[in-house]
Amino acid sequence: MTWLLLTLHVLLIAGFGLRILLRRDMRPDVRLAWLMVIVLLPYVSCLLYYLFGEVALGRVPGRRRLNVREFCQTRGSALATAPGPMPQARPAIPDQWLPAFRYASSINGFVPLPGHRAELMRDGAHARAQMLADMDAAHHEINVLYYIWLDDSTGTDVAYALMRAAQRGVTCRAMVDGLGSRALTRSPLWQQMRQAGVHLAIALPISNLLKVMLTSRIDLRNHRKITLIDGRINYCGSQNCADEGFRIKARYAPWVDIMLRLQGPVVMQMQQAFASDWAQSDASLAPPTIEAGAAADDGFHAVAIAEGPTERARSTPQLVASLLACAQREVVISTPYFVPDSTVLDALCAAALRQVQVTLILPARNDSWIVGAVSRSHYWRLLSAGVHIHEFRPGLLHAKTLCLDGSVSLIGSTNLDLRSFDLNFENNVLLHDEAITEAIRQRQQSYLRDSDVVTLAQVHSAPWWKRIWDNLLGALSPLL
Repeated sequence: MTWLLLTLHVLLIAGFGLRILLRRDMRPDVRLAWLMVIVLLPYVSCLLYYLFGEVALGRVPGRRRLNVREFCQTRGSALATAPGPMPQARPAIPDQWLPAFRYASSINGFVPLPGHRAELMRDGAHARAQMLADMDAAHHEINVLYYIWLDDSTGTDVAYALMRAAQRGVTCRAMVDGLGSRALTRSPLWQQMRQAGVHLAIALPISNLLKVMLTSRIDLRNHRKITLIDGRINYCGSQNCADEGFRIKARYAPWVDIMLRLQGPVVMQMQQAFASDWAQSDASLAPPTIEAGAAADDGFHAVAIAEGPTERARSTPQLVASLLACAQREVVISTPYFVPDSTVLDALCAAALRQVQVTLILPARNDSWIVGAVSRSHYWRLLSAGVHIHEFRPGLLHAKTLCLDGSVSLIGSTNLDLRSFDLNFENNVLLHDEAITEAIRQRQQSYLRDSDVVTLAQVHSAPWWKRIWDNLLGALSPLL
């Protein structure tokens, strides 16, 4: 019996070890971390690897989720995915930024197009009020997708706006993430929307938890935040369909978000991302049709970016690194969750070392203590390279923003963490416009006024046990 158990033990470790070593899509640091924990904690680690070690959207043979480009091709929709170089971008986007925009275009095949207008919402209340007004003025179609949709004041107001629109003949599609909005899908409000004629869908449902755990990963989530109205208005940013008080994590409130109201061809591109998610969900209604969006003659250039486990691996950190490499004067970033991989970490340090002023704004108190510790494990290296770090005090800074040289901005749902890089479906807009970038930059400045500067002296004075704890979690971050 002893020899049998020993043989099974060796076969288990060898089998999982060989699987890890044979994979071509795994980063070396992740590979090493998994091999280390499987040797140290073999049985628990093998189970965790099966459940969480691979990005699998269903292990059913013959079934595969399409990425956005493939979905567009199957529908014969080439409006937003013209191949080849970017002739539209050359006259207006300076050569400095063309490499980054080319890289952004390679992710989904979306072309950076001119003709956009945008308005930065003053705050969460302004964003909600304007969004509700646009929904009440909709004529033919409203499509929304939210990671978290609560049945609080905001969630109820949006639900009733959709119900009003559906009852006057507007086609309304509402999709939520199966985990982030699980409470809503079990609430009377969800049923009310269905009865009122709103077409509902759940992205990555977890109704059968055992099936999800055996065939996929429960932590693969649709983190997108998309609001599309009449194919001409898109709200893009970090705000979920919830109040600033964020009832499910009220102790960290207020949650500070940022939203852009966009018009122009990028709306069509975002509609493609939504249509892809809708078609591959449990929805019964057909996905929306894709029509060319109206362009303003003097509008700025922008491109939509839909990232996720179906798209090219490592596209998000490579995009961020491309943008940082193009910057010459200033980079300002805000993100609630900072768990960078080596690509982003090296790019931040490299930008600072070549005399670009790099500023990073993070929450002083994070709703994830693990993320907070991992973030602090990188402080010494970043500060030593010349990166400026600020910790936002009043509430949880949830805005995901990246401004470069006062002319280029990246805004959307993506955090600078491994979950957004590898696991979540995300949506962002990359734009070139000095006025909008300045507006976002001023918002970032307001965050800085409510933040404390982190210094190297503070990092050096941290207790030894805290340093060990932060660095230990930092070493395990590829598995988190």
